[in-house]
Amino acid sequence: MLTITSALKKGVGCSFAIHTVCNIVDSYVRGGSAANLCPIDLSKTFDKVNHDALFLKLMKRRIPNELLNILDVWLSSCYLCVKWLNVWSDMFRADFGVSQGSVLSPFLFAIYVDDLAKLCNRKSNVFIILYADDIDLLLLAPSVCELDNLFNYLDERN
Repeated sequence: MLTITSALKKGVGCSFAIHTVCNIVDSYVRGGSAANLCPIDLSKTFDKVNHDALFLKLMKRRIPNELLNILDVWLSSCYLCVKWLNVWSDMFRADFGVSQGSVLSPFLFAIYVDDLAKLCNRKSNVFIILYADDIDLLLLAPSVCELDNLFNYLDERN
C-alpha cells in the first residue's frame, strides 16, 4: 500500500516524519526486508510550480472561486529581479513558482505534489514522506529494485 505522509500540518513537524519513517523501517525489518530510502530535495521545485496546473488541482479540490481569484491575483503580481555583483536587472514577472518565504506556499506546494501518491498507487509496500523544513521528499521501499522503479516512475511523470 502506498502512503504519502505530510508534515505540513499544524503541530506536525519533522519529528512526526522521523517517527513515521522509523515505523516503516521497523515494519520492513520485521518482514525480513531491507529498508531502502531515497531522499529528494524539492526546494528548487518551488520555483517550477506551474500556476495553471496548480489552479487545476485547486479546482479539483473544490476551492471556492473567491479564494481562487485571490490566489490568482497574488501569484500573478509576483515580480522578480536578479542581482549580479552590484548590478540589478529590470523587474520581470514570475510566471512559475511559489514564494519560498510565504506561509501559504508550503500548502500550495503540498497540493501541487500530492498527485505523487496517486501516480504510485499501484505500488505495494512503498511509501512517500513529504516534510516541510526545507521541503524534502523521502521515498521508502523494501528493495533497491522497487525503490529504483518508484524513482523512475516518478521521474517519468514529473
